Amino acid sequence: MTLNPQFVTDKKGKKKAVQISLKEYKYLIEELEMKEDIMLYESVKADKKENYIPLKVYLNKRKEK
Repeated sequence: MTLNPQFVTDKKGKKKAVQISLKEYKYLIEELEMKEDIMLYESVKADKKENYIPLKVYLNKRKEK
């Protein structure tokens, strides 16, 4: 998506704020959320301290209790 920002300037022409369309805003939010999800996934994947077991093994252990 191509963003089309509009700048709000003060009396001297200095940029003070940016306006984007709602569609552009939603797109940016979705992209940021996706990036955050990827970063969380990579963080968990890189954490070697965790011990994982297959779901079937976990469920079988629960049945035994």
